[in-house]
Amino acid sequence: MKKSKFLSSVGVVTAAALTLVACGNNGNSNDNNENAKTASKFPEVTPVKTAKIGGTLKVAEETDTPFTGIFNEELQMDQVDADISSPGQESLFDTDDNYKITDKGPATLKLDRKANTATITVKKGVKWSDGKQVTAKDIEYAYEIIANKATNSQRYTSQFNLIKGMKEYHEGKAKTISGIEMPNGENGRVAVLHCTELKPGMSNSGNGYIWEMAAPYHYLKNIPFKKLQSSDQVRKKPLYFGPYEVQKIVRGQSVTWVPNKYYWRGKPKLDKIIYQVVSPNSASQSIKSHKFDVTRVINPQWNQVKDTKKINFVASIPLSYYYLGFKVGKWDNKQGKNVMEKKPKMTQPLRQAIGYAMNIDAVDKRYTQGLSFQVPTLIPAQFGDYFNKDVKGYTYNLKKANEILDKAGYKKKGKWRVQPNGKPLTINYLAKTNAELGSIKESITQNYIQQWHKIGLNVKLVGGRLTELNSFYDKVQHDAPGIDMFDAGWTLSSEPSQTQMYSEGTMSNYERFVTPENNKLMEEMDSQKAFDHKYRVQKFHEWQKYMFDQAFVIPMDNSYQIDAVNNKVTGYSLKPSAMNNGHQLWGNVAFTK
Repeated sequence: MKKSKFLSSVGVVTAAALTLVACGNNGNSNDNNENAKTASKFPEVTPVKTAKIGGTLKVAEETDTPFTGIFNEELQMDQVDADISSPGQESLFDTDDNYKITDKGPATLKLDRKANTATITVKKGVKWSDGKQVTAKDIEYAYEIIANKATNSQRYTSQFNLIKGMKEYHEGKAKTISGIEMPNGENGRVAVLHCTELKPGMSNSGNGYIWEMAAPYHYLKNIPFKKLQSSDQVRKKPLYFGPYEVQKIVRGQSVTWVPNKYYWRGKPKLDKIIYQVVSPNSASQSIKSHKFDVTRVINPQWNQVKDTKKINFVASIPLSYYYLGFKVGKWDNKQGKNVMEKKPKMTQPLRQAIGYAMNIDAVDKRYTQGLSFQVPTLIPAQFGDYFNKDVKGYTYNLKKANEILDKAGYKKKGKWRVQPNGKPLTINYLAKTNAELGSIKESITQNYIQQWHKIGLNVKLVGGRLTELNSFYDKVQHDAPGIDMFDAGWTLSSEPSQTQMYSEGTMSNYERFVTPENNKLMEEMDSQKAFDHKYRVQKFHEWQKYMFDQAFVIPMDNSYQIDAVNNKVTGYSLKPSAMNNGHQLWGNVAFTK
């Protein structure tokens, strides 16, 4: 889930600001179009120059909330923690620019469809920052952390049940995972995953069936699972096999990284990397004053920074989107699955009308300098033919929204509509702070509430204001009462399978929607038949149309990701082949001579 960089700013919103959006005023559309064209032409990499040894690289992490500081991928569900961990946190696999797993990373992957096995072989010399070789047990232990209920990991999904013995271990019926074989012993470098079947996307990173990280068993083994997340080994002194190791943590504020002398690709060129939390409100000034060497541009502030000297802008369109989700059920921890209400308050007509009342395109043009854009489906266009171009999404149409509500029996009684049974209807909307939008998130939120009021829906903001990031996700993940809908975002895996987010057996299905048809389509898009590419594309198209009609989740928008990088830095790249685990390969980054 995309949980990074959110800003809490709830200043007074003027009626004028709201009216501009409500009336569809897009600001200077020519400037907005020009900004989008400019961003599309930015390179994905900084210029290649001769690198020098040494120097301290300062990286801004824009968030209004102190970072949680969970330095373990199996336990992380926070993008900010993933960002600040990235100098050390390296995945087992590298990929090409199409996200296909290659043999160039710390480990290799071999799939055998006849034997239904996935064999992971760690390269000799891939060592933790204490000098210990990464082993087969470290691979197996990562699965244990995810699957053992005592860790409270949010990472476990029913997809992992593909590995024999995972379900039994997760349910506490077995002490080990029978389907993970270590043919050369725990200290060997080979782990074989015995599966009930292999899936079409397994050769791609982010497939959701193969966990792509390892955990240092020798370092963590004596910590009870229930205490792992709060342990010093996870919070203060983590081990990684990436290019850098932690030197110092200022809780919630900064992390200083120094070279891992055992790094398998060779000694990194920088002396230090310092990740520092900075308020999104200060981001533009930080760029103009060159306070940091790498800073993510807050898109609404683009016009303030676009002419900054001694900066290289690199950009890409990330695999991500923001969405509006509707709570229609609960997570049943005992059964390990989502359970949908038989008659949810947020009915299909209500969800559809709310979608048509949102003036997303006008908001993006007005508030993000044209650098955000509406997305019509839950499969981004970057996924090529998996994207269903015939699904046009919920475009702004108040007339249609009203017609849907009228037909469904949501009649007006005074200012507000009532439920079909005549009872009052109040919709509780949980909206979070957002660093990628900065202080305008409050204006955008109030705009949408005003739009819903126009069609007679009494929508109220939970708590009367935007909710701070950590509190927001605690409420969403634990199905806090009094929430009918919420806005959030996904940073997507690089394999288009949707099971990790929207299946019956994943905790990350925060809407808790479960239908026989959704289950069927989920199974079909990852079935053995789906090794036929045309068949799989067809199922993805059917699923997108189904999700559009059901409107459990309404996709909203995506944005250009623009990084402002010191022009004396080389080796910085947003290309998938130059990244690892969705993050910069910091071992390649250096200052120029």
